Amino acid sequence: MPVTTTSAAIHITPVVIKTFIRHAKRKGIKLKDGDTTVQGWDDILYDESFHIVKAFIELGTKNTVESLQAFTNTHVPAPFWCAVVPVKIPLSSCNKAADVLIEWFGPDDLKHVVGGERWWQVRGLEWLDAEWITEKAYLQDADSHHGAKLTNDEKTILNMEHLDRVMLYVHGDTHRYQVIRYARKMHGRAFTVNYRKAPQYPWPCPLQDVLAAYFYLTNPPPGAVHRPVHPSKLVLAGDSAGASLCLTALTILRDLGIPQPAGAVLISPWVDLTHSFPSVMNNASTDIIPPHGFIHKPSTLWPVHPKGDDGYVRVVKTRTNPPPQPGHADKLKPNKEQLQDQRYQREKQAEETGREVHSADLQDPRAEVQSQKEMQEEADAVDSPAPGSSRESLKSDTNSTQNAQVSVEDDQQEDGEANPEYISDMDYWEPKPPKVLMEDPNATPLELRAQIQLYATTEQLSHPLVSPVLQSSLGNLCPLYIIAGNGECLRDEIIYLAHKAAHPKDYPARLGLLREGRRQKENAEKFQVPTKVHLQVFDDMCHVLTVFTFTNSAKYAYRAIAQFTKHVIDNSSEHLSRNPFPELHRPPSEISDADSDDGAAIPPQRRRSKGKFHFSKRPQATGRSMDSGGERTDVELYRSNEAMAEQEVKEGKAERTHSGASSETVRADTSEDIPAIGFIRERVDVFGKVRPMEPPKEIDALRLKPQEIGIIKEAPVRRWLEGQEEWDRRFKRTAEHVLRQRQQYEAKAARLLDHAREQGLMHDEIHPQQSRTSIGGSISSGSVGEIDADRRWGPLDLKDENPPPSAIAGRRDTSEAVALLKKTIYHNAPATHHTVPKLKASDALRAVFDRHDHPFKAPQQSVSEQQVHTQLVSMHGLRMWQSLVELFMRKSRKQVKRGKKHASSALQSTGDKISTVGKSHLLSNP
Repeated sequence: MPVTTTSAAIHITPVVIKTFIRHAKRKGIKLKDGDTTVQGWDDILYDESFHIVKAFIELGTKNTVESLQAFTNTHVPAPFWCAVVPVKIPLSSCNKAADVLIEWFGPDDLKHVVGGERWWQVRGLEWLDAEWITEKAYLQDADSHHGAKLTNDEKTILNMEHLDRVMLYVHGDTHRYQVIRYARKMHGRAFTVNYRKAPQYPWPCPLQDVLAAYFYLTNPPPGAVHRPVHPSKLVLAGDSAGASLCLTALTILRDLGIPQPAGAVLISPWVDLTHSFPSVMNNASTDIIPPHGFIHKPSTLWPVHPKGDDGYVRVVKTRTNPPPQPGHADKLKPNKEQLQDQRYQREKQAEETGREVHSADLQDPRAEVQSQKEMQEEADAVDSPAPGSSRESLKSDTNSTQNAQVSVEDDQQEDGEANPEYISDMDYWEPKPPKVLMEDPNATPLELRAQIQLYATTEQLSHPLVSPVLQSSLGNLCPLYIIAGNGECLRDEIIYLAHKAAHPKDYPARLGLLREGRRQKENAEKFQVPTKVHLQVFDDMCHVLTVFTFTNSAKYAYRAIAQFTKHVIDNSSEHLSRNPFPELHRPPSEISDADSDDGAAIPPQRRRSKGKFHFSKRPQATGRSMDSGGERTDVELYRSNEAMAEQEVKEGKAERTHSGASSETVRADTSEDIPAIGFIRERVDVFGKVRPMEPPKEIDALRLKPQEIGIIKEAPVRRWLEGQEEWDRRFKRTAEHVLRQRQQYEAKAARLLDHAREQGLMHDEIHPQQSRTSIGGSISSGSVGEIDADRRWGPLDLKDENPPPSAIAGRRDTSEAVALLKKTIYHNAPATHHTVPKLKASDALRAVFDRHDHPFKAPQQSVSEQQVHTQLVSMHGLRMWQSLVELFMRKSRKQVKRGKKHASSALQSTGDKISTVGKSHLLSNP
């Protein structure tokens, strides 16, 4: 059964009942034992909601990727009190983003790392879906600066122009309610972008779309209604993979000298796709991530190899000695000696076996494959230190990688010209499969044959634009507010990321990374100014804690995000260089009580000790009393924590910049900001109260050596493999059916192409586009399509390209790939097409009986790109969840205003409805 509201409700209802029983038993035991400690699980609603979200995501793994995408990318009408205006970011903005990425990569990296310049620019739609969001109460009538008659949506956009605080939020439609809250609390407007999702559109497709949205705001194309948004009035924000995209976009803007936004909010950013930090395994039971990661029921789309037999295995014992070293992927850009060695081995073994031999099939010429320990010792002697080796210092490691980079550059250059022999060998080069770092040093390392992440190929996972924690430097960025849950799997990498940004010199990139990219080496030396960072880790919270809007943790997080946004936008860059933290702003910024979660300040006598996180004092294990003080509004929580931040400065627990005063020197004038603070490190308890974070030396994640980060390790791989093998057994017949379906789609694609040529298709396979504009051309008589000058490339333009195996642009064996092919031939052709043929009658007749097709219109494009519209939106899981949250917030405000029971009673009155909700906010699509 696909992922639907009904299937989700059926799957989740037993979870709600079981959780309720377990919760009651656990509370009973604590009461019997006299245990007064406070945990997030003590709140029945958080306990239920956590397991609902976890169960829903696990349901997604038992279904196909397309099914889950269709459910989460369903258009849901906005609440009546919100102003939501859909917009279409044109291809011109997408092309500007593409040009920026092309400049960042350079021709060599584009070919050997990305797989080409064209495939990731291919898309189904002629636009990128986005939305403007704010509250209707904030709209003001504006005089139109457009001469033409405006639509109602265009008028609404103009009526929110006076709101100069703008948040670009990187996520899809499923997080609209959260975005609305941000817009309300910061008294501004938000802009969300429905970027293309993997695996149909893998890296760098989503990155291009985020940059396109940024340029659409800051440099609107002709026809855009809104005025340019100055970067100083803009904040980037996102969660999970969306937060990682925000950080990656910031590094690109920094590297190319493009103005950065005023600040960025990173909520549970997923910044290490190699899963090399301990919390990935240690926090599995306290997070909502599925047990085996994001595996899925086989479909024509994913996994690329739906069967684990017939000669294909996902993981094997390695057949070769290094390279690559254990824990690493092979070089995407090798040196001359490695190129010649592989070519010699492949040609020799092909001659011996009588068949073509690929790098994955090479047998080591020596009699035995070495153990991991022997491989590392050999690597130490020949190249550079292996993971865990202490042979060389970090400084000598940096020198060796820099020398290796020079060596690669020398191989590619000969008397100022490209080396023809090197180029010829590179066309023959195939990276060997990545090796897994084993826990037993005497074991033979495993070798990965399958792609383990949806977002990028395994060889690309250590690229700094895929896993930004591996950037050679995260200095010189705009101010960052970073939050994480202490119970989430990504906790360690988030903590490490924050410290790496605040201390670029103390957390350099691991060995070998500088060798893989010229910008890595440049950035390590160029960007050494510490980034201003506020890091907060929330006790007992899981991944993307803002989903659980009813908790005190989330209430405080929303308020803190809004205040950070207002502070960095409202103040000048000079002011922010002295103080980027709103908590240290003096006098404190004004916050309206009407803007709080509860809609009004709550007198102390009205507070109750019963409900959400209302417990006795927390033991002083953390060094201070944790009195809840009853239920508090988000404003009260923020004010209390604001005072705590000042106390941290006085006690020397907030890090000052080198140019700042000593920790003993505290401002004498209370009307001025507390200046020269560069890094605030805090933990937040379940009541929403902050306390200083422990010293870095006491944090496990910060004790990892650079050479241990970005390494593919045994435990996560085995956990993923166990899930894949279980799915192989469970969906064996489905996998066989998938292979037959792929053959049918390939036949359909071939027939479409043959008929298109018969109908007059004229196409330049790789037509020079020096000006990146249309080459012109005629349109066939009777055609309903056109050649789009801004659509640079299509699926027929990928000669000499090497797109990832899952990329829709390079495939012909899925329904979505065929739909893309048909649209770019018959409806919206790229500039490389001279003609748009008329659809053959027989193909139009077949389309009548195909639910994925249409006889006259362009077929629906991939659900990873184009939203699904349903007639039953009021019963859709997304709508039901949104309605439940709105109901609670509305009742809560009314009850507080009348002085009746507090918000916890509203939660209890709606608790029985949760079991019917078939949707929890889904995390991004990692």
